[in-house]
Amino acid sequence: MDGGQQARDRIPLAAVLAANSISTAGTSLTLIGVPWFVLETTGSAGRAGVVAFCATLPIVVAALIGGPVIDRIGRRRVAVASDTVCGAAIATIPLLHYAGALEFWMLCALMALNGLAHTPGNTARYVLVPDLAEHAGTTLARAASLFDAVSRGARMVGAALAGVLIAVVGAETVLLLDAATFALSALLVAAGVRGVGAAEPRKAADPVSLRTYRAELREGYTYLLGNRLLLAVVVMVMFMNGTDQGWNAVLLPVHAEGELGGATDLGLLTALFGAGGLTGALLYGAVGHRFSRRAVFTVCVMLCGAPRFLVAALTGTTLPLAVTMALGGVAGGMLNPILTTMTYERVPQELRSRVSGALTAGCELAMPVGGLAAGLLVEGMGATGALLAMGGVYFLATLSPLVFPAWRTMEGTGEPVSSSGPCSPAPGPSARTPRSSVS
Repeated sequence: MDGGQQARDRIPLAAVLAANSISTAGTSLTLIGVPWFVLETTGSAGRAGVVAFCATLPIVVAALIGGPVIDRIGRRRVAVASDTVCGAAIATIPLLHYAGALEFWMLCALMALNGLAHTPGNTARYVLVPDLAEHAGTTLARAASLFDAVSRGARMVGAALAGVLIAVVGAETVLLLDAATFALSALLVAAGVRGVGAAEPRKAADPVSLRTYRAELREGYTYLLGNRLLLAVVVMVMFMNGTDQGWNAVLLPVHAEGELGGATDLGLLTALFGAGGLTGALLYGAVGHRFSRRAVFTVCVMLCGAPRFLVAALTGTTLPLAVTMALGGVAGGMLNPILTTMTYERVPQELRSRVSGALTAGCELAMPVGGLAAGLLVEGMGATGALLAMGGVYFLATLSPLVFPAWRTMEGTGEPVSSSGPCSPAPGPSARTPRSSVS
């Protein structure tokens, strides 16, 4: 193969990596900009929790039912449509605010629309990676590490920019910038992933009907439910993501506003966690695979989350929390390469959208409750009590690899499953951590 052909074959993977990094950077702007916008305009942690609930409940709904839809419509089309709808929803918030017409229910509805559209696009890009890696002539492990590393780097940059931009130009302008990142991501996928078979609609033997849709949806959940390790991962990550949502949407913004230096410190802390995550992902890609998967995962999952809740509850200055979040980010950065590689190794190509949707739905099931609970806890028992309560839940969840025997099967790497392989669960299952502060 000549150099020109090799370069062309790498374009689809590069386009997806670039689109995902841009979309992730924009999501970081929303992650910081929306809670800060709510706190500035309402002064209520409870309302910030309600907005977080409205934003995340549709994410779970979309993940629960969206897998077969992605296959039928086509992964490229879904990714483009998802980014387009998300960009329009986010842009409408500041535009209505500037016009003096934004009501609280409108904010909730627009964030719900953003959440409903966001998950299918994320899933579509994620499940394309194995095929694009093969198309580009690179290894699956390298492509998975790149996908995670660029996402974390983008999250770090987006968070740092959000903190500075909120202080300089306001949260409303930050949301407009986020809308622009969605538009750019849609253009990259639309132009860069043409001609890739795995990105186009799947040719199904059965016509579209409610019966075939239910059958296809059931295949994904049957695969998910067929293995104890897979279920153990999903249950643990569900609690982690729920408490992380409370941290990101309510607890950290409230702590930054009340005890630290405001939006700038909020952006700095989130960026440090992202920088640590990028470092951890790169470290695992370089040397982590030489060690026991279970040992690395068990240590890192206990260090990545609970300590930051405790430090924030017991200190009122930025430095201790900054150090804790940077180190926690390094630990968290090693989790997704393990889970992602196991997923790609074991899930057949024709089931990836459906299984990934089922995994995402299970892992994100507690996110709506997490944001709402954090807001109510802050108003009911104060920020310190809320931090300790949710940190305790996080700690208990991360004890799972030490307690349950299913995790002992984590070491088996299994054989890669081709697109023509069986659809029954493989001996060593997998899961991935959806987008959250850990992912």
